[in-house]
Amino acid sequence: MKTGILALQGDFEAHAAVLSRLGVEWTYVKRLEDLAAVDALIIPGGESTTFLKFLERDGFLDELRRFGREKPVFGTCAGAILLAKEVTNPPQASLGLVDVTVERNAYGRQVRSAVRRGRSCLNGGEMEMVFIRAPVIRRLGEGVRVLAECGGLPVAVEQGSCLLATFHPELTRDTTLHEHFLTFIGMETPHSR
Repeated sequence: MKTGILALQGDFEAHAAVLSRLGVEWTYVKRLEDLAAVDALIIPGGESTTFLKFLERDGFLDELRRFGREKPVFGTCAGAILLAKEVTNPPQASLGLVDVTVERNAYGRQVRSAVRRGRSCLNGGEMEMVFIRAPVIRRLGEGVRVLAECGGLPVAVEQGSCLLATFHPELTRDTTLHEHFLTFIGMETPHSR
């Protein structure tokens, strides 16, 4: 089983470092044909409108949407925005794979970025969470499961085989969310054994 990391822009290298620490085989997805070689995909943080510009070329957006209906996808920050069914502030296109409404840049400018602590049902305790110009989940659709909260807001959710986090778990030492995502493809990590 191989996990792909969308490497068009954003901090894809940080996700690669987490997967390497977990002993997971991964590859960068830079072209449309790279999708066929992976069993799951991580969409990193970055700038969601820039992502869309890259993805709208050569039918990549449609293929990624099709991929997400069949295989697991994990989006962080901008990746979470791309996975959402509805995007506000301002409205924009998305993959529409998770029935949530997200508000872009809801915490404010870059200078308002922060490291916070939130609770997760996955590890039964607190997680360190890095928020950088992060979105906020404003609406949860039916069947969306909240995995983590911070400040009274859902910050990590899943629906089907899609996982999204409004923060950057790849920028902390906590691998809980990455490990949870890998269970979607039946992959064990050293921590899950």
